[in-house]
Amino acid sequence: MRFMGQLTISQVAQQIGIQTSAIRYYEQIGLLPPAQRLSGQRRYDSTVLYRLAIIQRARQLGFTLTEIRELFFGFRDVTQASKRWQTLSERKLEELNDLMDGINAVRRLLRQLMTKCRCETLDQCGKRMFHSTKRDAARRPLLTSHRHREKYRSV
Repeated sequence: MRFMGQLTISQVAQQIGIQTSAIRYYEQIGLLPPAQRLSGQRRYDSTVLYRLAIIQRARQLGFTLTEIRELFFGFRDVTQASKRWQTLSERKLEELNDLMDGINAVRRLLRQLMTKCRCETLDQCGKRMFHSTKRDAARRPLLTSHRHREKYRSV
């Protein structure tokens, strides 16, 4: 094993702009390959920077760790990167469209609340909302967070 030219975890963190704990976590959950060790210290070659750049960009775009795992490992090895991104991006766009629909519904309700509410007390509001909610019990939440759902999925 040759360790010349390899980066410490601190050097990697500094170049990518993340905490060393994030690098260790990504390694722990399998998004990064296990680092080589020199006297117990992690040592990385420069390709880890490229993988971390992908992880960071995917996170910036709203992809979950589960989706990022799928980007790396959820396709046949021969599948081109562009096809992987296209598949995941199409799903993410559908998710964003659903979220936008929810946001628009919330906006409509807020406007209605601003213009139509004539309640004098919060108890009156609560009573009206309670009866309205009973009628609309089958409605799904207006806004659902994909990050909240991921919390309950295994990574």
